[in-house]
Amino acid sequence: MAKEKFQVEFAINASPSLLYNYISNPSGLSEWFADNVNSRGEKYTFIWDGEEQVAFLMKSKQDSYVRFQWEEDEDTKYFFELNIIEDDLTGDVSLLITDFAEKDELEESKLLWESQIEDLKKILGS
Repeated sequence: MAKEKFQVEFAINASPSLLYNYISNPSGLSEWFADNVNSRGEKYTFIWDGEEQVAFLMKSKQDSYVRFQWEEDEDTKYFFELNIIEDDLTGDVSLLITDFAEKDELEESKLLWESQIEDLKKILGS
């Protein structure tokens, strides 16, 4: 079954450099995205409730974005990306999430991201 691409955007009250640390570093990701995160080079192991899931860092740009691909999606076009957007005029910062989900899991996936980003905002004091 083909997955559908979706995007959700969240206003974040933090500097791009601080936010980047929380979306790119295993220690930062461990604070809000997963129970624990380990990395060896481009390979990241995310742990939830003792279950491991492996993703590979496909691309990243300092203070801008990270793109991961789950090991199970290797050799597909599926990925998830966390993109930091800063408004040139207002200086407002937001996080644009791009992800893929099965059609019947689309709303559930969006709600999961909302929950994760709420945790991130609490940590950032945003």
